[in-house]
Amino acid sequence: MADKQFPEPGFEPTDERTALEAWLDYHRGVLVWKLDGLGDDDAKRAIVPSGTSLAGLVKHLADVEDWWFRQVFVGDVDAAPDDRDRDANFKAGPDEAVADLIAVYRETCERSRRIVAQAGSLDDLARHPDATKPTLRWIMNHMIEETARHNGHADILRELIDGTVGD
Repeated sequence: MADKQFPEPGFEPTDERTALEAWLDYHRGVLVWKLDGLGDDDAKRAIVPSGTSLAGLVKHLADVEDWWFRQVFVGDVDAAPDDRDRDANFKAGPDEAVADLIAVYRETCERSRRIVAQAGSLDDLARHPDATKPTLRWIMNHMIEETARHNGHADILRELIDGTVGD
């Protein structure tokens, strides 16, 4: 893996919103970094009984970003009911290139950043018509937790693939 090209949030005093944005971006960067230098076969390789792969984690987190920021917070709900297998978003298909999955993840994260930037306050409530109404603060904290937790899985998967460890 190449050296990280993104900063870890420091100890400098800052406001809550800036800190949440910085920590979420940090963990987003770690996820993509975990795939650095791997070919598609290794990135898609399922080496644990659940079938989880590094590419599958990227696909899953793109879906989760979309769900919480676009669909739940903004209320831009997909027209079709979501009756698909929720675990399917953990699996990278044979025709899905890892570079494409990373690009979708980055685009989704960028859309999430724009949504956060346009929000008036961390206390703004979600607008999904059928979901509970968490605040933007809750969603951002949840996404930090969700992404960091899956980065822990990515740490283990990467170490099992080629012995690489770090963050």
